Amino acid sequence: MRIQEAIVVEGRYDKSALAGVVDTLILDTAGFGVFKDGERLALLRKLAAKRGLIVLTDPDGAGFVIRNYLKGAIPKGQLKHAYVPDVYGKERRKRAPGKEGKLGVEGMPPDVLRNAILRAGATVLDGEAPSRPAGDLTPADLFALGLSGTPDAAQRRAALLGQLELPEHMSAKALLSALNALYTPDELDELLGSLGK
Repeated sequence: MRIQEAIVVEGRYDKSALAGVVDTLILDTAGFGVFKDGERLALLRKLAAKRGLIVLTDPDGAGFVIRNYLKGAIPKGQLKHAYVPDVYGKERRKRAPGKEGKLGVEGMPPDVLRNAILRAGATVLDGEAPSRPAGDLTPADLFALGLSGTPDAAQRRAALLGQLELPEHMSAKALLSALNALYTPDELDELLGSLGK
């Protein structure tokens, strides 16, 4: 299912579970790490303003703390909330259930995740070409621009990230996702054209 909004989850396992369900940019908060990471929050704000943001956290106390933090940090009209039900058990990768005994996003079946996103009011793009900005920049393009795989790629990438006010520690792969999510093809051409100068 293709949707316009980006989705923010708590951790990488949640991100992996969701990747098989929805075609969109999925970011994680690194748990409570988002509280101290101004760059990550700035990226979430930028995505929310550009295409909307859906918050999908675990149904436990920690999940609601993160959800409420984002609710206060991002304008109301740019944020949608998806909720998974309280299901008691433990995820396969864990030895014991979590503190509250509930399954998190990573433990939910795909149809439950899909329904949660639809109930949140996600803008479904129905298999058409996505109306999200670009989506056609490839890893080969980053290489051709000297942003990956070259001796000075890290410095060039750092300069670009600074210019775009994106987190300085983004990998080339994360930069690629952000560029494709935040800029139209024309904006991207102009932006990347100015890199050579």
